[in-house]
Amino acid sequence: MPITPAHAQDVWKDVGEHVQFTVLNLTRENQQQAQAVFQEFADRSQAIIRSLRIRDAKPETGTQLKVSIGISNAAWDYLFPNAPKPHELETYTTLSGPDYTMPATAGDLFFHIRASNEAVVYECQTQFRRVLDAITTVVDETKGFRYFEGRAIIGFIDGTEAPAVEDAADYALVGDEDPKFENGSYAFAQKWQHDMPVWDHLHTEEQEKAVGREKFSDFELADEDKFKNAHNVASKFEIDGVEQKIVRMNVPFSNPAAGNTGTYFIGYARHWSVTKGMLQNMLAQNDFLLTFSTILSGQLFFIPSRDLLAQIAEDDFH
Repeated sequence: MPITPAHAQDVWKDVGEHVQFTVLNLTRENQQQAQAVFQEFADRSQAIIRSLRIRDAKPETGTQLKVSIGISNAAWDYLFPNAPKPHELETYTTLSGPDYTMPATAGDLFFHIRASNEAVVYECQTQFRRVLDAITTVVDETKGFRYFEGRAIIGFIDGTEAPAVEDAADYALVGDEDPKFENGSYAFAQKWQHDMPVWDHLHTEEQEKAVGREKFSDFELADEDKFKNAHNVASKFEIDGVEQKIVRMNVPFSNPAAGNTGTYFIGYARHWSVTKGMLQNMLAQNDFLLTFSTILSGQLFFIPSRDLLAQIAEDDFH
């Protein structure tokens, strides 16, 4: 079966007005119970999404709810010990460069929920947790938002290097190279905290050299006008001279009273090796964004196709 976006979960460039990222750990107290509850969740989660799309639908726009549900390598081994596994699914371990690290943190299950109505995000999250509470604990819940013009919190247009929507499937979805997991996706979730006073102290020209683009127009600078470790230079990953792409959705988050502002990075990819290569390049070249940022978390998850979720729900995944 060829790549079929209609069979995939929502791994497209669609940031939403209101966003919730949730990472859960399995309690691992009773494996049989966990397997049974997750089987139920595979079914109920899709019914919850369908119900909320009906409840939220507007005559002029329809529904804006988008959801992705992911499973880590460790959780896969626990929930499906006798089943096959996606070829590139592994437990993410800390990556290190000359001056910076990208730490690995705990995480078994992952939700990426976004909608134009925060009440819908809240209700989806609440109902998901209602099913899973007996077998999970919360590692992290982060609320994100859409910044002006869809810009990153540092003020630049986000996602310029991501593939266009009409081209995204080939970059985001697993194909016939791993047929049992076709239309799934590898999701890497990473939480960055920025020292905004340091960034805001830079003149606009310096910021542009650091990112590699003009701040207002998003026009890419000539290579000689960028810093050598500009973000769009350091994050580039090529194979045999061909630039590789993933679907990226960087989402701002902030608790101003606590001085906690940053970017939640989520990258969906057909191949985890591509995302990993980008991260390694950023570290090797000391990406300028790392100079005023602290990375708080990171973990890899596999986003099963909706077909595979249905197989899990029906106890037909072996």
